[in-house]
Amino acid sequence: MTSQVLLYGATGYAGKLIAASAKSNGLELILAGRNQSSLAAVADKLSLDFRVVGLDNPNAIARCIEDVTGVLNCAGPFSKTAKPLVDACVQTKTHYLDIAGEVPEFEALAARDTEAKNAGVMLMPGVGFGVVPTDCLAVYLKHQLPTANRLMLAYETQGGVSQGTANTVLPNLHVMGVVRKEGQLIPARPAWKSCKIDFGSAVMVAVTNPWRADILTAFRSTDIPNIEVYTVFPTPVRLLMQMNQYLGWLFSSSLFQSTLARLIQTLPPGPSAAERARGKTRAIGVVEDEIGQKVTAKLEGPEAYDFTALAAVAIMKRIIQGEAKAGFQTPASVYGADLVLEIPGVRRF
Repeated sequence: MTSQVLLYGATGYAGKLIAASAKSNGLELILAGRNQSSLAAVADKLSLDFRVVGLDNPNAIARCIEDVTGVLNCAGPFSKTAKPLVDACVQTKTHYLDIAGEVPEFEALAARDTEAKNAGVMLMPGVGFGVVPTDCLAVYLKHQLPTANRLMLAYETQGGVSQGTANTVLPNLHVMGVVRKEGQLIPARPAWKSCKIDFGSAVMVAVTNPWRADILTAFRSTDIPNIEVYTVFPTPVRLLMQMNQYLGWLFSSSLFQSTLARLIQTLPPGPSAAERARGKTRAIGVVEDEIGQKVTAKLEGPEAYDFTALAAVAIMKRIIQGEAKAGFQTPASVYGADLVLEIPGVRRF
């Protein structure tokens, strides 16, 4: 094997950002995807090698990745792209990373834990903004209060939204999610609870986000049995989430979904460099134990897409250095609570 990582989905918004960030940090990635002309343009700009491969030919995928240490999947929807890439990674004994951030995508990989361990392969989804900062925060708080049996995580982002993110969130406002209660995943409606949270810069309204993968990863990383995750959404999105119990039938209709798809296509691919430079991310975690002891910690960092690129680079460096653990893993369980502090611009307080 070479000491390289192959980035699949290199022509998408996040893929381009990660490739550029890796290059500026001295990592020579191999870019990959389906469209040769688009790949060639990105690879030429960064002076990187590229490989053209679709995900409908298992043998071609295996040949494409058989000489690399790891694969970073940036091609959504991950519900469709993860399986063929993981299949090939298990076959070729190649570590798998992605930037997914929602519960079902993580559950699918967690179900392959034994298979990955037998192959000596690490499966680590969520190596970007979802879930690196909050996973690290959860582990940090567990260290501060080992008796904790309840965890609340919340985050807010300032900056634009990519088409990919919009396509992940908006069409699924009517879809049920989960909350963690006594160690079990319990069905929960979007925005079934709301609260005001002081992130350190302002007090903001956040609502329960039952899709966020922290509900799975924080439990795996800390063994805390009761977990809720809150997100500050734009007010129109928050109101739509809260209306879901009454208008779910409308959100799931073909007319609503087709109209929404057309609106999303009018969005820019993602925030501009200037918007990212102005953006910020903030997260807060609170743990509590049975006798009422509480510990709170907060994180502040760069804009979410820049955060994703920098976090992915930090983890790819670890992979190349041979720091990996076979099986389904979470970022903080392998690399520790201070992993997030390796990212430029991040502070914990």
